[in-house]
Amino acid sequence: MDLVFSSAVELAAAIAARKISAVEALDAYLAQIYAVNGAVNAVISLDEDGARERAKKADAAQARGAALGPLHGVPFTLKDMHETSGMKTTVGFPPFADYVARHDSPVVSRLRAAGGVLMAKTNVPTMLSDWQSANPLFGRTSNPWNLQRTAGGSSGGAAAALCAGMTSFDVGTDMQDSIRLPAAFCGVYGLKPTEHRVSLAGAFPDPGEAARSVRLMSCLGPLARSVEDLSLIYQIIAGPDGNDTDLAPVPVEGMPKLDLNTLRIAFAPSFPGFPVAGDISAAVESLARQLQDAGATVEEAKLPKLDPHDDLEQGGALIGMMMEAAQPEPPEEPTPVSRWFEALARRDISILAWDRFFENWDALLCPVAMSTAFPHCEPGTPIEVDGREQSYWMLPAYGAVFNYSGHPALSMPCGLDRAGLPIGLQLVGKRWSEEQLLGIARTIEPLTGGFRRPPGY
Repeated sequence: MDLVFSSAVELAAAIAARKISAVEALDAYLAQIYAVNGAVNAVISLDEDGARERAKKADAAQARGAALGPLHGVPFTLKDMHETSGMKTTVGFPPFADYVARHDSPVVSRLRAAGGVLMAKTNVPTMLSDWQSANPLFGRTSNPWNLQRTAGGSSGGAAAALCAGMTSFDVGTDMQDSIRLPAAFCGVYGLKPTEHRVSLAGAFPDPGEAARSVRLMSCLGPLARSVEDLSLIYQIIAGPDGNDTDLAPVPVEGMPKLDLNTLRIAFAPSFPGFPVAGDISAAVESLARQLQDAGATVEEAKLPKLDPHDDLEQGGALIGMMMEAAQPEPPEEPTPVSRWFEALARRDISILAWDRFFENWDALLCPVAMSTAFPHCEPGTPIEVDGREQSYWMLPAYGAVFNYSGHPALSMPCGLDRAGLPIGLQLVGKRWSEEQLLGIARTIEPLTGGFRRPPGY
């Protein structure tokens, strides 16, 4: 058994069957971290002593016949934004360099209660504010497929750690493609659930216990090396928790087994006015043909009659209003409340248009981002896509559309481009239908090749 590249489901089963111990699983991951993290720089704030103590307790609990959770003894990491008792949460921001929360966030509590062994945090851009993961506290994360290229952001450390076998899973945040883009760049899986499906309580360091301002478009979701793992972690962390009052009381269910012959898949090689690399749009078209050949109902999508650029601008405006509310002192000319409600009304138009689209389709297949992993650069530097410079700020456009609408979306690896870099494709589904979307992804997974270990790892 190749421990560090096994799935979380496989590790949990091996530990439950006493084929390996939790300490042995932890030692394997620690050895991998020491071997490869120096070059990749994805894992930060390593808590080796604490993790070893937790792994020993997991083995002792099993020895005395205690009930085992679904992650019993499985080592994992968390993006450096979850509040964790006993471990620093910095978001790469120097004023938070020594911040340690008094309590675990609800997501962290659920993962620990499921038996998971938290080892470390993973790197992020400063305040989660870029699509590359670099900050003054921990430096820059590189892509295991090519160290001269970015792992993406803001969950870049999580995606790179998974790709390089340094963790079994991670949980990121996604306000503008921040789970899906790095998952695509590193060739792993990432799920952005429906908005208000996973608790945002404690999802950002809050030393002053200020009012929570980020209440829209941002989602927490898992990154993993298989659809099965995405489903397991999602089921553990989703649902009302008594802290985040925005959460919908929608039942969290298991991933269904589906037949390709019953699926209705729309596909879009690009969106109007959005740039995309030819290798990515070709991958969308190729997978669509394979799905059709396998018996699914497949058609090129007639997308909702919306201006996607306007959706991006409106989404950015909403984010700006939320960030304004988070400032310790209000601006001299604060945004009128009427503009907030106007922005919400405009957003409703997009949500309802996509809801109507998904009345006829089980899922939409489309790009995750306009390019594969690009060379490290200063934020704002134009990105070359098929020989043409494109705006840096268009990097997350394909994913951010569904942050604005709130629909669940996941990134799944689908081969390599001509430069040998992973291509990630996006599947989007009906709101509140994560289980169905995951089931579709699992049905498609054999056609995509799934996760591939990068050369040298």
